[in-house]
Amino acid sequence: MFFLQAFSKNSMKAEVCMMAWRKWTGFPLSFILAVTLGMPTMKTEASEQPVNLVRNKPVQTSSQASSTGPGSTAVDGDASTFWQPLAKDREDMNVWISADLGKAETFNTFTVSFRSVDMVSAVSALVSSDGTTWEKVASKKSDLTAQDKIRFKDASARYVKLDITLSKNSNVNLFEWGVYRESGDSPGPNPEEPAVPADLASVYFVKENGQPYAANEVIELKKGESRTLSLNLKGKQKNGEIVDLSKYNKTLKTNTKFITVEQNGTVRALQVGASTVYTEVKVNKDLTLTTPDIWILVKDPNEFLAEALIANTSLTHPRMKTEIGQPAVLQPGDNFPAVSVQANVKLDVSGSVVRNGQPVAPIPKVAVNKSETKNVKLPLKADQPGSYEIRLTLQREGLPPAYDVFYFTAMDSAVIPSGQSSIAYMGPDGKLVYVPDYKGNRVIDFSNAGYMGGGVQLPDVQARVTVEPEEGDATARIQQAIDQVSHMPVGPDGFRGAVLLKKGRYEIEGTLYIRTSGVVLRGEGQDEGGTLLFGSGNKPRNLIEIGSSKGPVIDNTSMTDVTDLYVPSGAKTFHVKDAGAYKVGDKVIVRRIGNTRFITEIGMDYIYKRPGGTVSQWGPFNLDFDRVITGINGNEITVDAPLANSIELRWGGGQLYKYNDDERIEKVGVEKLRADSAFDPSVIDTAMDNGKTDPYYADEKHTERFVMMNSVKNAWVRDVTGYHLAYALVQMGRNAKWVTVQDSKVFDMVSIITGGRRYAYYIQGQQNLVQRTYAETARHGYVVDSRVQGPNVFLEGESRIDYNTSEPHHRWSVGGLFDNIKSPIMIRDRGWLGSGHGWAGANYVTWNTEGKLTSQQPPTAQNYAIGHVGEKVPGFLPDTDYDTRPRKEAYWELHGQHVTPVSLYKQQLKERLGAQALKNIAYRPVGGGSLDKPIPQQSSQGN
Repeated sequence: MFFLQAFSKNSMKAEVCMMAWRKWTGFPLSFILAVTLGMPTMKTEASEQPVNLVRNKPVQTSSQASSTGPGSTAVDGDASTFWQPLAKDREDMNVWISADLGKAETFNTFTVSFRSVDMVSAVSALVSSDGTTWEKVASKKSDLTAQDKIRFKDASARYVKLDITLSKNSNVNLFEWGVYRESGDSPGPNPEEPAVPADLASVYFVKENGQPYAANEVIELKKGESRTLSLNLKGKQKNGEIVDLSKYNKTLKTNTKFITVEQNGTVRALQVGASTVYTEVKVNKDLTLTTPDIWILVKDPNEFLAEALIANTSLTHPRMKTEIGQPAVLQPGDNFPAVSVQANVKLDVSGSVVRNGQPVAPIPKVAVNKSETKNVKLPLKADQPGSYEIRLTLQREGLPPAYDVFYFTAMDSAVIPSGQSSIAYMGPDGKLVYVPDYKGNRVIDFSNAGYMGGGVQLPDVQARVTVEPEEGDATARIQQAIDQVSHMPVGPDGFRGAVLLKKGRYEIEGTLYIRTSGVVLRGEGQDEGGTLLFGSGNKPRNLIEIGSSKGPVIDNTSMTDVTDLYVPSGAKTFHVKDAGAYKVGDKVIVRRIGNTRFITEIGMDYIYKRPGGTVSQWGPFNLDFDRVITGINGNEITVDAPLANSIELRWGGGQLYKYNDDERIEKVGVEKLRADSAFDPSVIDTAMDNGKTDPYYADEKHTERFVMMNSVKNAWVRDVTGYHLAYALVQMGRNAKWVTVQDSKVFDMVSIITGGRRYAYYIQGQQNLVQRTYAETARHGYVVDSRVQGPNVFLEGESRIDYNTSEPHHRWSVGGLFDNIKSPIMIRDRGWLGSGHGWAGANYVTWNTEGKLTSQQPPTAQNYAIGHVGEKVPGFLPDTDYDTRPRKEAYWELHGQHVTPVSLYKQQLKERLGAQALKNIAYRPVGGGSLDKPIPQQSSQGN
């Protein structure tokens, strides 16, 4: 109901506004008031007012995402809620929502309100008498806008369906769907509207003084405030002549639900966030021009005072940094910092002071009334060096307690050994000392990455079946051998056995699948004299796929809320509302919610358009950390690996869920193989992203990936080499966990050098390790996808002949480590690149890296660049003439020299599991001897 929400109680006084909107929408003012303000509809002399026939009616959807709300949120009249179809549902590029009106009704209009239509190619209106057989009555394919409607001849039916055709598999958010019977004729063009010049080149708004608005000009409003903007429309012809378009029947638009904009230029601020105001001018059927964005930034000084947010706490000290990502350090003997609590609800505040995990002093209870701010008295000195925590318990009447913690370190900088980081240095006991910021965020422990959670030797698995090379396609013969081993019983070590491919060449016209736990595919070497899998034919595909597409299944009934106001990145312990249903050993999802306000905080609803193009602003998203419970103390939960992003109540808080992953296979591997692909050498190109390079092989009708790891855990790929692949040597998918890729190489990739190609070592999953690897001719040698929940590690690798950079690629992946990687690396705000990649990575560490490096600090998080040797490269943004808004640099330390310890991952692994863990992950020969002499086992139908 986009045209309804463009009005508010205080902004519908002007008769001209009322007349204009009735002409455009066919909806009289009394109806708009009724729907927008929840008032009863009123009759006018003209006609009975239309009603949204699907409002709060039962709906069905092609899918529903539990994290964003069911389909009913699209018919609830709430402009802040939306339905978002699941990614799986979008795979066929079609989604739908239907409603049961309860009885046959007559209507002639569908309305839609999307967040964006960048991914929508068409919307259609369908009707049915029985909810089974559907008839299309209208559709709209061109000139779609985020708030739009479809008008058609009167139709009568009990069931209605909105069918949405997608242009790409990307998140689509439907805020509201309306079905109406409008009276009168459909809106027509203004008869006085002048013709648009055929050679119109651009359009823009001018102010009252005749001056154009600057590109991306900003207007700030407080929530609830309204302002009428002068938005006179002008255009420029190709010959440079300026034309007056003030009589053009323009429609003012906005890209969000944070504001409403009326056709007289009145903007009303509804919700904190960034929005654009613009209009479009259709020159001809092939050309529509858009005015430069005018940004409306809505702010609310009282936004964090809601009772649900419990309290606003703060820590201050005249000589200590209280910034996210900056170490909070005092000198021994300094007074404690001051703590204050602003209560959003009546509270009793108590707690304790802890040093190095041991209690120092209690914090007496302080009563704080709602809307009151009180200081928590801490008449203490940091007499002893160490890591201090000020732990607060916030007790509400009749509700579970909430918790908050502040951190600081009392230390003399002279204790930091030369050539070591001041935030992660070796202590006298030979272990790393971490110095967090004032909320506890620190360099996280990455040592849980890799097979079996890190530090476990990759097993040597006995061969059960041997395959010899023969002429012709070997896909079926090798698959038969894999299936044969897949039906063998599981041994005490969790393995069924290995399929051994003897030395020689194997033509693979299809794809090999490992779908069962305990199966290994091994060759007799990755060199030229070893075992070669040759991807023949011209079909784009993966040579090997491991696991199914079915990942963990969350038990929604087990959900309990996190009760900490803030859980820092790097933490393993947090509080929940009720841990009674949980036990040690449970597999859990720790969900970090990122609400709309979080997107505003990190500026990702405020991405400038690509010059000459478009951009997709971010919507809310969650990060689901896949963990195992290792400890429970009352309602305090400890998990096996750190959380790679902070959880903050004001950004949505956190939740804990149980899950099962029965469909995720484990203990599988691929080793000692060489892969190559056929390609058409006559296909040549020179394109390289947005530029040009020397001619190169660019055929794309051939093998894309050597190994694709889907739903799998505790798996590996080792000692493999790939040639002429289009996409990746190894890709670890969204449901790949505890995977190790090591001692492998990829050369001479073949594809167009542009987006979505040449990702040599590609991580989408969690707690994965890529070590001792090499890449040539990749775009992104070592790359992490969007919204990936770390930790993930690239260790001791190198890339050369790079056509782009190693990086977290887009949209807030968290907790990655580049440890002793020689490669150009960028961790930055990518702005409008891609379709709006924005802040690509948070809480990343580059440790003793070499090459070119960009590392910036995203809002609410940090990235760390420690011991880098090579050029420090400025970020993509800010630039000098378009997006000049400042971005902070990451935490850089000891640039130009390597630091001790040599490897962060190895030191962390050694501290957690001992020196043997380092031996376990060191290189050693694979297979051979008796392991390669098949010992058959009796087949079993079990899995």
